[in-house]
Amino acid sequence: MQKHLYPVLIRPGETGKLIAECPLLEGCLSQGENVKEALENIREAVELCIEVMLERGETPPETANTLLSQVAVDV
Repeated sequence: MQKHLYPVLIRPGETGKLIAECPLLEGCLSQGENVKEALENIREAVELCIEVMLERGETPPETANTLLSQVAVDV
């Protein structure tokens, strides 16, 4: 099996925990008390989301052409 890198967004949640989200996999979310835990939990969630996709005969999104960046805006 080949490893693929999936982008993850981590942000503060309303309950004080961190929310981790994989933007390439719609609805693939998890949470954690800290960054390490949030990353561990979202990794498991990504694996499960991909497993379900494969069981349905779907192809997981390609990650090679994904760019994660930031933009600056005046607020």
